[in-house]
Amino acid sequence: MLKSLDIKDYALIDDLHLEFGSGLNILTGETGAGKSILIDAMGLLLGNRASTEVVRNGSVKSIVEGIFNVSKNKKVKNILNENELDTYEELIIRREISQKGANRCFVNDTPVALNVIKEIGELLVDLHGQHDHQSLLRQEMHIEMLDEFAGLDDEVTEFRKKIKKLNDSIIELNELLNKEKELKERKEIVEFQIKEIDEVSPREGEEDELEKELNVLDNSERLIQLTEEVYSGLYDGESNAYDMLGQLANSLEDLSEIDEKFSDKLTELNSAVSIINEVAAFVRSYKDKIDLDPERLEEVRERLGSLNLLKKRYGGSIEAVLELRDKLADELDIAENFSQKKNELEREIATQRKECGILAENLNGKRNKIIPGVQKEIAEALSLLGFSSAVFEVSIKKQEAKSSDQNYLPAQGKNYIYNKFGIDRVEFFISANKGENPKPLVKVASGGEVSRIMLALKTILAKNDKLPVLIFDEIDTGVSGRIAQKVGKALKELSGYHQLIVITHLPQIAGLADIHFMIEKKEEKNRTVTEVKVLNEKERIHEVAKLLSGENVTEAGIISARELINSQK
Repeated sequence: MLKSLDIKDYALIDDLHLEFGSGLNILTGETGAGKSILIDAMGLLLGNRASTEVVRNGSVKSIVEGIFNVSKNKKVKNILNENELDTYEELIIRREISQKGANRCFVNDTPVALNVIKEIGELLVDLHGQHDHQSLLRQEMHIEMLDEFAGLDDEVTEFRKKIKKLNDSIIELNELLNKEKELKERKEIVEFQIKEIDEVSPREGEEDELEKELNVLDNSERLIQLTEEVYSGLYDGESNAYDMLGQLANSLEDLSEIDEKFSDKLTELNSAVSIINEVAAFVRSYKDKIDLDPERLEEVRERLGSLNLLKKRYGGSIEAVLELRDKLADELDIAENFSQKKNELEREIATQRKECGILAENLNGKRNKIIPGVQKEIAEALSLLGFSSAVFEVSIKKQEAKSSDQNYLPAQGKNYIYNKFGIDRVEFFISANKGENPKPLVKVASGGEVSRIMLALKTILAKNDKLPVLIFDEIDTGVSGRIAQKVGKALKELSGYHQLIVITHLPQIAGLADIHFMIEKKEEKNRTVTEVKVLNEKERIHEVAKLLSGENVTEAGIISARELINSQK
């Protein structure tokens, strides 16, 4: 249940706080007053994408926050636990959209990713916008609705995973077949390129090692000269540092015998003598190993030349050359073992087709099993909405594959074309009038009829799904009079076990409200703002009277409104 909604600096809304109740919450207001703004703001809490355009002029950011009672919603608590979020009886979802484009999401005051908000929102609210009923006029949506009735989400998800692997394998096989001629024509070129790379046999990091070695070989004479100078100055010359420091150490030793304060300094000087000795030993060892080797110098230069030639021909770096070598080897392997690779893929595809075919058969069986119940429940719901003689049918058809088709699955002893839902094509048929044969829904329903049919579908689906909050944004479009009363009663019945938030322009529906909100647009301090207020009994009668008779409310309108509200109790 949605307990409260707070909106700040969002479009025309300055600062708004709404508290909803259980049952039927009705929102009414003039066209353009801001009803759609409320729905859009609510959509943010359900994970819809945000735009900086919603930030109110002059404001730094927009904030939308909703508090839900989730004490009995185990699925929501599972998601919270999976994401290491605190769980309480109340759930707070907050979205912040800044003018600079930053979009922050919070659950119970903890920052989360947008997908977490969306995942939670799908378990809390079913938001049905005023144009959503148009999805009924797209046949491809019918199978999704049927699957919702049947609760086939897990089965359809598993099928899609398997069918993706099958499609990937088919694509791989087609690419292989298309490359067959090209692979055979390129085989000699590939073999030559591999041979040329292998003759040099470059290895990763070799170039850096050779550059360092070349630098040493190029400077051998200079190294000999410098190491001799250093060794002489440190240890081997007539006046070397080692002997001088040794003499100074002897003097410090004498000083320390007179005054112990020199003892620490003697220790430090002895350390310096030891360091000089180590450095001198290293320099002497290095000098002894220096080899004036013109042959090795030439060898290194030739090797670097060979590596540079490979780099110029095959990618600009040794890493690129080695990467190309691996690709060429794979290409050659395919060319040399084309038939084997082709047969392996064909066997893999056959296995995948069989697995997907079993899943598709299972989906088909469950859909057919649910159809009688769905047809009966929807026909009953339609009857309550004014279609007293309505016949609602669900058609499932399959298309047999031709020999040239690749997107087929073996099922029920035949091959059928598949899509992301399986092998079934689902279409809704309806007869709204007695004596008429059912015809495709996409061709026969008027705007008002489609709205009522969608309400019937939503009513049945909502009973199955047990979603706690249902939001209907002008689902009563195109209906009026006696039918509006029936729509209202259907909504009222639905509100007995769901919290409903309904935006309407019909007095017959508004009169059924458990809580009635009025949305209006005002001008304050030279700015337009949208405000929402909860109506008391007297204000509610006046608002319903406006819906009945227009802006100029008469005493007769007040009487009619009062009678309408009282008759619905």
